[in-house]
Amino acid sequence: MASPTYDENTIAAALEAIPGWRFGDGQIYREYLTDGWPTTLMLVNAIGYLCESADHHPDLLVTWGKVIVHLSTHSAGGVTATDLEVARRIEDIVLWKPGDGSAIRGVQRAFVRGA
Repeated sequence: MASPTYDENTIAAALEAIPGWRFGDGQIYREYLTDGWPTTLMLVNAIGYLCESADHHPDLLVTWGKVIVHLSTHSAGGVTATDLEVARRIEDIVLWKPGDGSAIRGVQRAFVRGA
């Protein structure tokens, strides 16, 4: 049984909590910019791993310094709770940086950023 889809108002309200994600053409989407091809590939692999683990598969547009992620539940014909949850997880993972007081130094350049 397919998950219920959300209407435009529900999606808009949910996306307020996921900055950078937009709704259009029956799907939610987000553009990420990278500093080049190696980082683009790392980003695609991180998104791919997360989505495969969730058994939910986005449409990706991949170029030299950009990845655009499109999410919808094809079997349901629109945006569902799964799409919104996967978007939140993608956002948390791909834009994660070590916080103050962390033992992890992290990269000193912005190698993935939201557009």
